[in-house]
Amino acid sequence: QVQLVESGGGLVQAGGSLRLSCTASGSAFRLYAMGWYRQAPGKERELVASITSGGSENYADSVKGRFTISRDNAKNTLYLQLNSLKPEDTAVYYCNFKLPMTSMNYWGQGTQVTVSS
Repeated sequence: QVQLVESGGGLVQAGGSLRLSCTASGSAFRLYAMGWYRQAPGKERELVASITSGGSENYADSVKGRFTISRDNAKNTLYLQLNSLKPEDTAVYYCNFKLPMTSMNYWGQGTQVTVSS
């Protein structure tokens, strides 16, 4: 029964920055792959960035070079640094923890990021 609690969303102007945090309770999670997804109104949830237990990062083309995913296993916390924000980044952002090759898959409650033009 893992719970993920997100924070850090807000309203920013285009070009601004935010840092999202996702803190897990329940266990140590160094073996989990972690990611950030986002969902805009009327659109499917999409993967924005992911990081493996070994620290290997991947990014959607739309955010590459602007967003950075990181993790602190000692704090059971996942971060997403969002820089150079664009209005099209506006969405609810969800953190996700997944244990590879298992059905263990957990989601945060979502945090709203709104980027004004």
